Amino acid sequence: YRSGIRGYMKTVVLDLLRRYLRVEHHFQQAHYDKCVINLREQFKPDMSQVLDCIFSHAQVAKKNQLVIMLIDELCGPDPSLSDELTSILNELTQLSKSEHCKVALRARQILIASHLPSYELRHNQVESIFLSAIDMYGHQFCPENLKKLILSETTIFDVLPTFFYHANKVVCMASLEVYVRRGYIAYELNSLQHRQLPDGTCVVEFQFMLPSSHPNRMTVPISITNPDLLRHSTELFMDSGFSPLCQRMGAMVAFRRFEDFTRNFDEVISCFANVPKDTPLFSEARTSLYSEDDCKSLREEPIHILNVSIQCADHLEDEALVPILRTFVQSKKNILVDYGLRRITFLIAQEKEFPKFFTFRARDEFAEDRIYRHLEPALAFQLELNRMRNFDLTAVPCANHKMHLYLGAAKVKEGVEVTDHRFFIRAIIRHSDLITKEASFEYLQNEGERLLLEAMDELEVAFNNTSVRTDCNHIFLNFVPTVIMDPFKIEESVRYMVMRYGSRLWKLRVLQAEVKINIRQTTTGSAVPIRLFITNESGYYLDISLYKEVTDSRSGNIMFHSFGNKQGPQHGMLINTPYVTKDLLQAKRFQAQSLGTTYIYDFPEMFRQALFKLWSSPDKYPKDILTYTELVLDSQGQLVEMNRLPGGNEVGMVAFKMRFKTQEYPEGRDVIVIGNDITFRIGSFGPGEDLLYLRASEMARAEGIPKIYVAANSGARIGMAEEIKHMFHVAWVDPEDPHKGFKYLYLTPQDYTRISSLNSVHCKHIEEGGESRYMITDIIGKDDGLGVENLRGSGMIAGESSLAYEEIVTISLVTCRAIGIGAYLVRLGQRVIQVENSHIILTGASALNKVLGREVYTSNNQLGGVQIMHYNGVSHITVPDDFEGVYTILEWLSYMPKDNHSPVPIITPTDPIDREIEFLPSRAPYDPRWMLAGRPHPTLKGTWQSGFFDHGSFKEIMAPWAQTVVTGRARLGGIPVGVIAVETRTVEVAVPADPANLDSEAKIIQQAGQVWFPDSAYKTAQAIKDFNREKLPLMIFANWRGFSGGMKGYLGTWMCLGGR
Repeated sequence: YRSGIRGYMKTVVLDLLRRYLRVEHHFQQAHYDKCVINLREQFKPDMSQVLDCIFSHAQVAKKNQLVIMLIDELCGPDPSLSDELTSILNELTQLSKSEHCKVALRARQILIASHLPSYELRHNQVESIFLSAIDMYGHQFCPENLKKLILSETTIFDVLPTFFYHANKVVCMASLEVYVRRGYIAYELNSLQHRQLPDGTCVVEFQFMLPSSHPNRMTVPISITNPDLLRHSTELFMDSGFSPLCQRMGAMVAFRRFEDFTRNFDEVISCFANVPKDTPLFSEARTSLYSEDDCKSLREEPIHILNVSIQCADHLEDEALVPILRTFVQSKKNILVDYGLRRITFLIAQEKEFPKFFTFRARDEFAEDRIYRHLEPALAFQLELNRMRNFDLTAVPCANHKMHLYLGAAKVKEGVEVTDHRFFIRAIIRHSDLITKEASFEYLQNEGERLLLEAMDELEVAFNNTSVRTDCNHIFLNFVPTVIMDPFKIEESVRYMVMRYGSRLWKLRVLQAEVKINIRQTTTGSAVPIRLFITNESGYYLDISLYKEVTDSRSGNIMFHSFGNKQGPQHGMLINTPYVTKDLLQAKRFQAQSLGTTYIYDFPEMFRQALFKLWSSPDKYPKDILTYTELVLDSQGQLVEMNRLPGGNEVGMVAFKMRFKTQEYPEGRDVIVIGNDITFRIGSFGPGEDLLYLRASEMARAEGIPKIYVAANSGARIGMAEEIKHMFHVAWVDPEDPHKGFKYLYLTPQDYTRISSLNSVHCKHIEEGGESRYMITDIIGKDDGLGVENLRGSGMIAGESSLAYEEIVTISLVTCRAIGIGAYLVRLGQRVIQVENSHIILTGASALNKVLGREVYTSNNQLGGVQIMHYNGVSHITVPDDFEGVYTILEWLSYMPKDNHSPVPIITPTDPIDREIEFLPSRAPYDPRWMLAGRPHPTLKGTWQSGFFDHGSFKEIMAPWAQTVVTGRARLGGIPVGVIAVETRTVEVAVPADPANLDSEAKIIQQAGQVWFPDSAYKTAQAIKDFNREKLPLMIFANWRGFSGGMKGYLGTWMCLGGR
């Protein structure tokens, strides 16, 4: 109790939070079943701790509620956080599983709030600055002293409006000036003056120029025949201080109540009466450059803006407030048009909160512009909101007011469902200090990273709170200061940053980002606006393109122009080009990624990126490192090679013929890649899919080239005869009690007559209950591929897969899932690479639970995940993701000949052929991998003790299965070989308990080294078969004492499996 009762309470709560973290941390690394296995490994032999962790995690929903309440109790009264609490909250934000998202979210919100100075502190600071700026007589203020407020990095727009109503009139005037000068910091203010209305209300009037990048400044009349005149006129428009498109006049006024404004409306609007509509703004000399219509439209362009601040509104809810404002504005519409008002913005001040903004524009007949709700319009052009015009935007409130977050819904035709929802988060990076407009590259880097983290924090809050699924989320950062640097340096910096936060960005579905910077390449050079576009739509390839903004000499529009050698996709487009809505390809890509796999048409690019990684050095990349064509069935069911757009498939199977240029075959090697399209009827097999698989596999066999199968499927298709589904009736045993079952299904005579010509059903005519019925005996369906014909196709492709394994190299990559016939195809191809979150099963967990009559299995991963299939030898290797799976395929192929008629690929060895083998096996048990591959030297730090094979060339397969034998591929003097070695140490085999049998228990069985057990005998035979079909020379390091004997060995089928 050293720190009192509250201090003791904090200690107890912090301890509870630590315990929560300690348990939940165990369930972050992978899916649930893998986490349980890791727990068992960590705590064995004491299983009580494992039980405690699992029991605690089972109540995670209740624990989350408690933790959130504890955090609120601890942090509610005092926003300042101790180092200890900050560290715990930071750990809580790292919880990545969906079940923890509310806790992570609350911790993140607390951390964001703790970084902001309190409202009271900022209010007092602003007040002291205002009072210090007023002269000793209190009659006027010194604008220079207000610079600190105008340029301050700290958020002040929530504090400032309260000073519009300060008791001291000079403070009121100063605060209005600060608001205008800060809000219009990106504009060039020509003049600013104060006046008072008859009732003493302060008004600020100001004139300003639009910046060159403002969207409204780009529209220059182009109906000019002489190009020189056009160029001359464009210069005038861009540079002139009195161009009607660039020059604006504004006024800002603050009233306590809305009624005060309505009463003083005529006085407020009169300030625009003294500005002549044409003469100073548009001289005759310039007018003569344009046609009469052009001039008329320019002269009539409304140029004035009015900001009205209201201290308190009776109706605080937006939906109640807007009609009142709209009704008033529209009642004065004619007057506003006469006075040339372009827009009127109402700022509703709120106690200790940011003001609300409501903007009404002349172009919309003075209806509210919803996109600009709660956003100061002066800042909007820097956020480039007009580029989001293909979306209906909803502003999402942010705790961090430097961030502007919008939820966009793609604009669609009436009655069409919106499927494209995305977040747009935008921020402006301002000057680092109060004087200079230059900034260092370090500042850009640090500030950029800070803003990226803040943007992700805000996005995470919104992402977990929205009811719609968002994809293609977008980040836009506008860096205002000019930076002296080489533009290509920023590309390296951004690539590093994205790689660092890549997993979090991917989790938040941030697939696109954009950075705008003004860059000066030398100290004397002119500043050039540079754009950096980053896209990562597939999840494994980061595309970065650089552009500079250039003015088109013919149209005067500002366009993107690629910077450097690479021509990006935006090249030649206008800088205000709207963001495109999601196309069919991206929708399918999102669907596949949501299921935990990659869209099948993204695999060719994935192979390309994996080839780049294999070649390692960009200097060595061959031209056309990968070329491919799609294999498509023609009307006769034969394969034709075709180049068509991704997503053009009509069946749920896609095949490619690819040519890779590898280090072993720089001229290229051909392979056939077949894969399921999981976005087409969940990747199920029907007759069309079976035929394409068959033909593509036959082509691979005919050409003697490897066949790669990418499995992401749901087994054979079980279809429904849709035409019967809505017609059939049920003859119940007891119509009052359906639980007693039914006698038969039947159709009415009318329905039978309607569908009898389709031959989709066989019926038997009966009379029952005084009515005529057609009892259904067989349902065939009018469409092909609904029932048993799918099973016939499954048998056909299973036979083809067996044949392919005997004749050519077959490799399967299991991503997401392989079910039923999909699982058999994988097994029949033998060489299996399994992605960690995937499963290979015949029957799903829910079906088995129904058979067993109780909830035994919680997931399909429990039945066919990597912890089962890698340990029983079905999967030869596991990989964390699809990209690593593709990379492993290419690694395996590097040991194998390019076709049936070629020898194995021999490469220049990395090690000298006549070298000494430094590792010497000892009489004591040792790891046989040291003998094969070498190891870090046990006594000489930093050196390698070489093994039998070339350094880095040994790749083990089937590692956790039958561990008394070690198998893999390696190179000796650059020659690929198959390797079988013997484990000399005793190994443990874990036999898990059977969840369906409550009496069973997990067992640990000891297996002696140098002994063939049934499983290791089978593994030896399997490896020999695989290497034989790959034409690899085989090296066996024989060190066996023989087969395991005894009754258990005989019972364990070693005679059967050992005979292989």
